Amino acid sequence: MDIRYSANQRDFKRYTTEELRDEFLIQNLYQPDKVVSVYSHVDRMVTLGCMPVSETVSIEKDMDVWACFGTEYFLERREIGIFNIGCPGKVTVDGKVYPMDNKDCLYITRGSKEVLFESNDASAPAKFYMVSAPAHCSYETRLIKITDAAKRPLGSAEASNKRVIYQFIHPSVLPTCQLSMGLTALEPGSVWNTMPAHTHERRMEVYTYFDIPKGNVVFHMMGEPTETRHIVMQNEEAVINPSWSIHAGAGTSNYTFIWAMGGENQAFDDMDNIAITDLR
Repeated sequence: MDIRYSANQRDFKRYTTEELRDEFLIQNLYQPDKVVSVYSHVDRMVTLGCMPVSETVSIEKDMDVWACFGTEYFLERREIGIFNIGCPGKVTVDGKVYPMDNKDCLYITRGSKEVLFESNDASAPAKFYMVSAPAHCSYETRLIKITDAAKRPLGSAEASNKRVIYQFIHPSVLPTCQLSMGLTALEPGSVWNTMPAHTHERRMEVYTYFDIPKGNVVFHMMGEPTETRHIVMQNEEAVINPSWSIHAGAGTSNYTFIWAMGGENQAFDDMDNIAITDLR
């Protein structure tokens, strides 16, 4: 497991491009029959990827649970959200099977002991993207189809940010301890996400970008509003955004991204908006 420690905004100003990428960028999440995981000390969020090909893969396959979390099993004191961004597959939670198509989401509650991943077809594997947060109580494990998500159209073609936000793991859909997750899809011709930019002091966020057409990239913007930096991101990469950082991006094409938040609350209007002209 890759462990990332918290970074402060003062040191961030001095980072080189390489240091910026080493600290916040998450790459190579989908390796055959492996579980790749990054444990961030920013709100103790864990980002994971699994691409089962020739075998059934346990979520604990490539991690030392006791050494990392001090628990007997991974979700003993954690909850997790899972999106399938690949081909059809299934997730089995304590013996119950959840078939997952592309862009389906599964919330798994605290206390779930066995989580297994499989692809329906080894030649067209599923790709399970996951974010886990600490949890203080248990709710209900639930599969959420995109038709069950709360849908919020935003933006305009004139501003190059026409998009639809799908809220999956969200208070309007189901209760969780602190984890919130959703998916935002930009329409053709739109490239900007999360504009106007904002920060939310009481919550961090992890983004993963996918459905980026071959040969294109996303310029992910982060940092304090008056000290912005960017990370050039490829398809199916993720990025950690501390609470003091903006989190926005512009692509050389339209794309889709999954956002995951954890922290003090789940209030989506608890943010500090920044005028576009005030960014530096």
